[in-house]
Amino acid sequence: MFGLFKKFKEGFAKTVSAIASKTAAIFGQKPIDASSLETLEEALYTADFGVETTGEILAEIKAAYKKDATLHGQQAAAIGAAVLKRVLAGSEGRLDLSVATGSPVVIAMIGVNGSGKTTTSAKLAWKMKQEGRTVTLAACDTFRAAAVEQLKAWATRLEIEIIASHTGADSAAVAFDAWQAAKSRGRDFLIVDTAGRLHTKGNLMEELAKIRRVLQKNDPAAPQHRWLVVDGSLGSNSIEQAKAFHQSFGLTGLVVTKLDGTSRGGALVGIYRQLKIPIYFLGLGEQPEDLQPFSVDSYAKAVFGLE
Repeated sequence: MFGLFKKFKEGFAKTVSAIASKTAAIFGQKPIDASSLETLEEALYTADFGVETTGEILAEIKAAYKKDATLHGQQAAAIGAAVLKRVLAGSEGRLDLSVATGSPVVIAMIGVNGSGKTTTSAKLAWKMKQEGRTVTLAACDTFRAAAVEQLKAWATRLEIEIIASHTGADSAAVAFDAWQAAKSRGRDFLIVDTAGRLHTKGNLMEELAKIRRVLQKNDPAAPQHRWLVVDGSLGSNSIEQAKAFHQSFGLTGLVVTKLDGTSRGGALVGIYRQLKIPIYFLGLGEQPEDLQPFSVDSYAKAVFGLE
């Protein structure tokens, strides 16, 4: 757990800095005052925690301050972390890697171009491999130039099996072939990297629905998981994006990426509050091992600078 928390702390360094640099009193041992509370409020908004969550954190700190005027920064930070844990209760997605159904469990990775969907697909496959599961990648983002080559390069580097075609190929046909290959080879999981944008006037949601229909010809339950990969640096702007995909595709999970490069690490709270979709993984860096299972406890402590 210590290693996991260290990853979270490092991954959210910019978010922590955005809060801590403005609220030395909140994170120190000095008593808090009205000025430091105002500064904390500003910092929480800057980190994209949103009106609702920011209001709840401040209300609980103020209530505690009324009861104890000697309340100091570390205590206030602990209250803030406790509020986050309550707000995010039930948000941890847990992937059962012990599933053995006789057919590959399909995870459709969904998201717009630039969200980190393709690299996340490869990192997820690597993580499964490290935990002793067999996995096949399906390069179904055939509309984006170099997407297929990008996933192939990751697969080669990480020694992951991949089913791919050429740029512009029918993505649903690739998905169908990948499922057949994964099934015949007895693979545990099939990870499908779907299109993030079409170069034609075709509707992206229709293309995703087509992939789903084709997969269900092989297995009516597929894809068992439909995860949206969200760029965490977009902040609260990603909420509308998530809503659109959820309405069209029925999302079952979220992966929030690029959190190491942004000070807006509070955005995932707003996404969860709005959609109540479990968060499975966070992208906290460039390396495969930087895709980390979401932990409410580690997240809450990390963003408030607690050990």
